[in-house]
Amino acid sequence: MVITAPEEDRRAPNRSRKLRRGIYILPSAFTVANLLCGYYAILATLDGRFLDFDRAACAIGFAYLFDSMDGRVARMMGTESAFGREFDSLADVVSFGIAPAILIYAWAIRGLSVGTLPEIGVLPAISPEWLHLKELGWLIGFSFAVCCAWRLARFNIQGMAPGGNRYFVGMPTPAAAGMLAAIVHFFKGEPVESVTFSLFLLGLMIVLGALMSSTIRFFSFKDIPLTKRMPSLSVIVLAILVGAVIFFSRQTLLIVTAVYTIHGPILQLIRSARLKARPA
Repeated sequence: MVITAPEEDRRAPNRSRKLRRGIYILPSAFTVANLLCGYYAILATLDGRFLDFDRAACAIGFAYLFDSMDGRVARMMGTESAFGREFDSLADVVSFGIAPAILIYAWAIRGLSVGTLPEIGVLPAISPEWLHLKELGWLIGFSFAVCCAWRLARFNIQGMAPGGNRYFVGMPTPAAAGMLAAIVHFFKGEPVESVTFSLFLLGLMIVLGALMSSTIRFFSFKDIPLTKRMPSLSVIVLAILVGAVIFFSRQTLLIVTAVYTIHGPILQLIRSARLKARPA
């Protein structure tokens, strides 16, 4: 005599498999949102109006938010996969490599008139054409995008710093792009008219590219236990930070991104000083 399982019992494994396949859609949806923000940032930058520059910077900021959510959601739901990791990296190249490079070029380099002759320190007035500023902006922007892709490829192979998920090796690409976007947002997207400031931005892009390619450690904040009990003070600090971002977004985001950018080199200097201070 053959005993067959009820119809509902036989359908249960199929529903479970379909559910597992469907769960992967959620982190992928955040990755698609990240890619959409990067794509929109490029299109807004191409329009060339100062409001569009600000919107492009905000889009990169939202891409940062979506990028931080897709990996966390995948880890919480146990749906991490090699496909999701590669898909996320490809989206990051667009949102945090190509989009900010094009934004800085269009905002701070392309709009400079050739006839403008500002003074740079004690040097005489220098023409942007003599400096080959546009060619320099094109080259440095491309180098920034290459460093972004290099950083992502290395992360996919090596992962986090040894000893857990507390540190990134090299500056994260969303943080580097966020630093540039915060500067554009701080100035409300009004086009740059100073050669000095344009050179500063190009130098900053070189520094950010070097930090992404370096082995300097940066805090990842992935070890924060979001599902466990936290002190009441942490809720108050979070509320203050959210309120500051809402009401003083330009100043707050610039300060936060700047502090995160410099904390890695500062910690590296402290570690080096401690190693030298140890007895042989």
